[in-house]
Amino acid sequence: MTSLFLINILMALAWGAVTGSFSEVNLAFGFVLGSGALYLIREQVGTSAYFRRFGKSVGLAVTFVRELVLSAWRVALIVLRPKIELEPGIIALPLTVDTDFEITMLANLITLTPGTLSVDVSEDRKTLFIHCIDVPDPQATIDDIKNGFERKIMEAFR
Repeated sequence: MTSLFLINILMALAWGAVTGSFSEVNLAFGFVLGSGALYLIREQVGTSAYFRRFGKSVGLAVTFVRELVLSAWRVALIVLRPKIELEPGIIALPLTVDTDFEITMLANLITLTPGTLSVDVSEDRKTLFIHCIDVPDPQATIDDIKNGFERKIMEAFR
């Protein structure tokens, strides 16, 4: 999978060399053209999994943007309330993801989402501790993360 991504990058660089422009827009266009070329020959070179994984990665990005907007909205509503009533807390999220990359990806997505912060990972790497600005129902928060970010990470990178 990684080799196909590198081939796609090389194709983008080749496009930049052929056109004589290495601007970001031209390289992105070359990457899209390379993706199209790989898609056309997917049956012959076995790139079908590459495109499935790409689609799952786009799904993860869409999920992150959706959660980013919703969390920012929730934090804005908290800040704008006349009387702020919060139930902050640290929750222990049991991890299904197990590689360093997947755990780091999950922790970073959680930290980048307003109102949450990844605090620590247990030594056995089976629990992620998360600080939440408002967590009236810890189990619902755990379920949201497991059914959202964690599931999408496993779909995209396994």
